[in-house]
Amino acid sequence: MSRAFVKEDASDERVVVPARAPLPQGAANLVTTSGLRALHAERAELEAERRRIEAEGSAGDRARALLVADERSEALEARIASARLAPAPSEPDDEVVVGSEVHVRRDDGRALRVRIVGVDESDPAQGLIAFTAPMAAALLGLHVGDTVQALGTELTVTAVRFPEDDAAPQAAPPA
Repeated sequence: MSRAFVKEDASDERVVVPARAPLPQGAANLVTTSGLRALHAERAELEAERRRIEAEGSAGDRARALLVADERSEALEARIASARLAPAPSEPDDEVVVGSEVHVRRDDGRALRVRIVGVDESDPAQGLIAFTAPMAAALLGLHVGDTVQALGTELTVTAVRFPEDDAAPQAAPPA
């Protein structure tokens, strides 16, 4: 049969899926423990969505939706494969590291609290900034009392905390 009379296969269609947050060339994909859990939860949600798509809808709609799910899954799997847990401090420390919640005071007296996280966890409106963001870059490595110019103002680190859910994993008990 001539291809002129055969509907093109949906898998030949170009599917455009929004890109994940970019990582700078050569940068490690640092994630917090909670960020890695979120990536795995996203994988489980995507797998459930894929099963739902396979069970519902017309063949054409299903094929396109599966293509989108496959593209998203491919990007997610690549991100999970490249994920590297940011080292957690083994004891309380006042150094700003990936995973830290950082309290700063601006030179105008206003207080600001941010948490430095992996790029997939970033949500600036919630105070979660990627370690690749300029403000995070300015704060990383500082200690309580240190001052830095960032965001057009002077910032003084007033406290550094490391959330318990991202604490260093405990060693396995001896067998």
